[in-house]
Amino acid sequence: MLRPDAAQFYVAALNLLRDAGVPFLVGGAYAFERYTGISRDTKDLDVFVRPRDRRWALDVLAAAGYRTEITFPHWLGKAFCGDDVLDVIYSSGNGVARVDDAWFEHAVDDVVLGVPARLCPPEETIWSKAFIMERERFDGADVAHLLHATARTLDWRRLLRRFGPHWRILLAHVVLFGFVYPGRRDAIPAWVTAELTRRLAAEQAMPPCDARVCCGTLVSRAQYLVDVEAWGYADARLDHGVMSEDDVACWTDAIDEAQPRATDDEQDTDGRRGDR
Repeated sequence: MLRPDAAQFYVAALNLLRDAGVPFLVGGAYAFERYTGISRDTKDLDVFVRPRDRRWALDVLAAAGYRTEITFPHWLGKAFCGDDVLDVIYSSGNGVARVDDAWFEHAVDDVVLGVPARLCPPEETIWSKAFIMERERFDGADVAHLLHATARTLDWRRLLRRFGPHWRILLAHVVLFGFVYPGRRDAIPAWVTAELTRRLAAEQAMPPCDARVCCGTLVSRAQYLVDVEAWGYADARLDHGVMSEDDVACWTDAIDEAQPRATDDEQDTDGRRGDR
């Protein structure tokens, strides 16, 4: 249940964006509850905009007196009202799931806190969540619950296109879903599993790739730093062109703010977390 002050802020912000004509979608915990029925307490509301509209959205909110910031230039801005936060999202932390026109073409009509709005499509919600595999946060259960609720109605061909060269991530979640819900394995179309396993078999039959690149940074900004900082691997975020060096540096510098305080046995001798 939202506090009255928070609800008032979110309603005002949504109406401001609507009245200004800013195209936006609602995602995060609200959309997740709409699709799965799972309710969560949250201190923020997530709205998604195209990258070109991020400044417009934040300027509209700033003009109404709310404090705003570009928190991470490659994916996230924020508007504040006291302790309450409106996240303005235009990509993902790994730079892969950028908000584009297709998010809006396939959005779901809804009413959010009494305000007519549109929700992020389930396909794009799954796509963006599937890559979140941090030590302190793993969204695999969210993906499993979204598949439990929507697998029979998803546009699977579009979802496959979304993952593109990162299709192994989708395969991993499909396999995990079958483990979590053995009685619902048939919810995922057989052709999807067949196509993904066909790709796996074809890849296994080929000689190993000689590129010394670590794709782990696409699923965790913290846990594969040793690979790119000490072991000589190229960072897939840079190698694939989804983030700049400045983006990576900014995102990396904020790791300690997001992680819970390490216990003594989780730190190495120079005080950094052992998984870094």
